[in-house]
Amino acid sequence: MKIQDFIRAIPDFPEEGVIFRDVTTLFNDARGFRMAVDGLLLPYAGQRIDKVAALEARGFIIGGAVAHQLSVGFVPVRKKGKLPWKTVAEEYTLEYGQAIVEIHEDAIKPGDQVLIVDDLIATGGTCEAGVKLVRQLGGHVIGCAFIVNLPDLGGLDKIEALDCPTHCLCEFSGH
Repeated sequence: MKIQDFIRAIPDFPEEGVIFRDVTTLFNDARGFRMAVDGLLLPYAGQRIDKVAALEARGFIIGGAVAHQLSVGFVPVRKKGKLPWKTVAEEYTLEYGQAIVEIHEDAIKPGDQVLIVDDLIATGGTCEAGVKLVRQLGGHVIGCAFIVNLPDLGGLDKIEALDCPTHCLCEFSGH
């Protein structure tokens, strides 16, 4: 089986005309989950990685597993107001407005090699904000890894334009 075989397609969610790619079915299957974790790590074998930063919310699930497998620290990139200590913030554009993500100001040390992980890349706004936060704290983004790419929305191009190598396990056309 391939990764995409574990991902459920839900038509007309969250609105008519959109096909939602549900990775919870992948997470629910032990073999699929292991395939995803191993597949996200493969391109970075042998590279120094100090931290895995993952984007809220499904990215936390896969990012935590990746950090565990690498025996490195985990950095949650959270929506504004969710972290209890001093933070740095980055605003980004959503389809219909603006949002802000934050990380703790001591989560990344200057020179840390950071792998950013999320379940899916669509327009790339959240990941772009995550890259900027890591760099603001002096970290180096060695790559951005995703289970699913929605290439029609252009997010991967946006991240690669930031000089960040990207890796995706599968892609689906549409949005």
